[in-house]
Amino acid sequence: MSLGYDGCMPHLRIASIIILTLALAVIIAACANDATPESTQQLSTFSGEAVASTPQVVIDAPDDSARSAQPAPAMPPPAALVSLPSISSLVHEIEPAVASISVESVSRGMFFDFNDEGAGTGVVIRSDGYIVTNFHVIQGANDIKVSLPSGNIYDATVVGYDIITDLAVLKIDEDNLATITMGNSDGMHVGDWVVALGNALALKGGPTVTLGIVSAVDRTISTERGDLYGLIQTDAAINDGNSGGPLINLQGEVVGINTAIIRRAQGIGFAISSTAAEPIIDSLIEHGRVVRPLIGLTGTDVTPARATQLGLNVDEGIIVTRMTLDGPAYEGGIRVGDVITKLNDIPTPDMAGFLTLLWTFEVGQEIQVEYIHENETDVTSVTLAERPSL
Repeated sequence: MSLGYDGCMPHLRIASIIILTLALAVIIAACANDATPESTQQLSTFSGEAVASTPQVVIDAPDDSARSAQPAPAMPPPAALVSLPSISSLVHEIEPAVASISVESVSRGMFFDFNDEGAGTGVVIRSDGYIVTNFHVIQGANDIKVSLPSGNIYDATVVGYDIITDLAVLKIDEDNLATITMGNSDGMHVGDWVVALGNALALKGGPTVTLGIVSAVDRTISTERGDLYGLIQTDAAINDGNSGGPLINLQGEVVGINTAIIRRAQGIGFAISSTAAEPIIDSLIEHGRVVRPLIGLTGTDVTPARATQLGLNVDEGIIVTRMTLDGPAYEGGIRVGDVITKLNDIPTPDMAGFLTLLWTFEVGQEIQVEYIHENETDVTSVTLAERPSL
């Protein structure tokens, strides 16, 4: 009898088959026990059959029930939505010192005379009845009346005016008036909040209040009465009737006197800075006019185009365009076409800076003027005269 593998005894072969069959059954049972409902859901999810029932489709993503159970994190508010403090108390504090001004003037026609009426705004700056407004508000007026928020109406007289800065001071016969403090406009920066108050469009019910920011500083604009220098530009709405009203900072101080708008634009208004206005106001109250030094010349800004055209070796300063033959500057040796660059060693980059600096000097004071003549720098002494009143 052969003893090959296939030739082993029959009962051993049968036992081996039974053992292998039992082992295979155990393995299959073990695999079936490992197939949990969760793994079955995972498989069906990837096949697209049970997406909604599968919380573990995306690795590391929390399931929906856990997400709904946890409060959403608080998001910081956008900067644009950060609330500003109310200016109601500020307005309540300064409103009693904001006056409405109405004027009446006579226009003479060929056959008849006509009465013209106008309106503006004023700022009570002294408790004994001194009120600041714009010159153009009261220009040519025969009758000026001042109305205060208290309801009282007064006849006003003109103490003095200054055409150059478009300022005027009125006086009413009253004491113990509410006033507004003049602030320092030099401390204002682009983007600072400001409030404008005024008799806009002569509407009834008290002054109109508008809020805006400082859009620019040290602006120069040209008007029918001449150039205005050192202005604050603001987007606080300024309308007809606002002229002469206060531009207020958030501390309740006057930083400007509202004076002009550009009609073809929106959100562009101008105010005379308090730094420029305060000495003018003081001089008008004390002297009835503004005492200014006179140098005896007119100039224009040096610009890159003008420097190239005239062959100048500087890009800042003022070009002398006209001068009086008997004025201080001519006597000091300065001539038309020269470029003034400094007064008392302080740069004068443009006309605004030149005039602002010039008006800080006293009548009769001797100053040093640095200028360029035919591209050569020179310095001369100039004794300032008094500017005639306009």
